[in-house]
Amino acid sequence: MPRIAPHALAIPSSGIRRIFELAAGLDDVVHLHVGEPGLAVAPHVLAAGARAWEDDVTRYTANGGIPGLRAAIARKLLRDNALEVDPDQVWVTAGGMQALHQALSLTLDAGEEVLVPDPGYTNFSMAARHVGAVPVPYRLDPATGFQPDLADLERAITPRTRVLLVNSPSNPLGVVHPAAVLRDLVTFAARHDLWVVSDEVYERFTYGVPHVSTATLDPDGRVLSVFSFSKTYALTGARVGWLVAPAAWAPMLRSAQEAVVSCVNAPAQLAALAALDGDQGVVDDAREHYRGTLEAACELLRAKGIRFHRPQGAFYLWVDVAHASGGDVEAWCAEFLLTRRVAVAPGTAFGARGEGWVRVCVAGERADVLAGLARFPE
Repeated sequence: MPRIAPHALAIPSSGIRRIFELAAGLDDVVHLHVGEPGLAVAPHVLAAGARAWEDDVTRYTANGGIPGLRAAIARKLLRDNALEVDPDQVWVTAGGMQALHQALSLTLDAGEEVLVPDPGYTNFSMAARHVGAVPVPYRLDPATGFQPDLADLERAITPRTRVLLVNSPSNPLGVVHPAAVLRDLVTFAARHDLWVVSDEVYERFTYGVPHVSTATLDPDGRVLSVFSFSKTYALTGARVGWLVAPAAWAPMLRSAQEAVVSCVNAPAQLAALAALDGDQGVVDDAREHYRGTLEAACELLRAKGIRFHRPQGAFYLWVDVAHASGGDVEAWCAEFLLTRRVAVAPGTAFGARGEGWVRVCVAGERADVLAGLARFPE
C-alpha cells in the first residue's frame, strides 16, 4: 500500500476529545470539559437561519462570504475593536478553526516553525502539524500571571521560525494580554520578521479589563486576526468565523478558500449576520452569567483550599490538582471521570506545562459547575 504522508501521522490527538469520548458512554456525568456555551441561541438568530433554509438560500456564495456579512464584520471591527479594515480583508470561514488553519497554511512551509503558547489551545499545535509545520512552545508561567516572557521567546527563535501565535483572551487560562504586552510581542515579531496570528475568539468575554486587538498595535500589517461567532453567540455547531488578512492577499485567499471549502454554507452566514446586526444584549447577558459563575466557582475552590488561576477572560478555570494527580494528570482525569462522574480537560492537553492542572469550563449551568467542583479532592 502507498504510505500516508508523514505530516498527517504527526498530528497529535486531542486530550479533550479523549475525555469527551470516554464521558459519552457514561451516565450522570457533570460535563465541564468541552468549551460549549450552555446558553440558548437568540431567537432572532435561529429565525434568520431557519428562514434561509425555508427560502431555499442554499446556493454558493462568494468565496470570502456574503458581502453583507463581510461589511457587517468590518463595521463591528471598527466599532468594537478600533480596527479599520476593508470588507475585502474579511474572509468568512468554517469557524475560527478554519481561519486559524488558513492563516497557518499561508504563512508556513513544511518544516518551518510557529511559536505557540504553553499552556495553549490544543488545536494550535494540531493545525501546525496538519500543514507540515513544527509547533514550538513558549512558556506561560503562573509566577508571572501566565504572561509571555520575551527572553523565553528569544530563546525559542531559530532560523526556521516564521510565525508567532498569540491568544488573548486565552484558552485554557482565561489570561488577557494588556496592550503593553501585545505591543512588545508585535515588536518582537518585527525584529525577527515574523507573521503574528492573533486568536481573539473570546474577545467579548473579559471581566474588568479591556480586550485589545493585536492588529491595532501593528504598523506593518504583519498581524492576521482570527475571530469566531461560536463562543460569542453560542453558535459552535454553525461553524462560522472569520480571518482578517492584508488586502493584498485577496487573490491568494480566494484560491485557498476555493481549494478548502469553496464557501461557508449560506444559511449559517445569514444567521451570523443576524447575530451581528441584532440586539447585543444576549452577549452582555452571557458575559454577566459567566462572570457570576466564575465568582461562585472561585469562592468554592478557595473554601476547599484548592489553588487556581483567576481568569480575566473567556469562561474557563485553570485548577491545580497536582496534590492529587500524582504526576499524571491525564490518567487522573480519566479516573476522576469514572469514579466521581466529573469530566474535566487534563492540563497536558494544552501542552507539557499543563501537567498537574485541569481546565474547567464554566459556560454551562451554574449548579452543574458547582456540583462538579465540589467533588474535587482537597
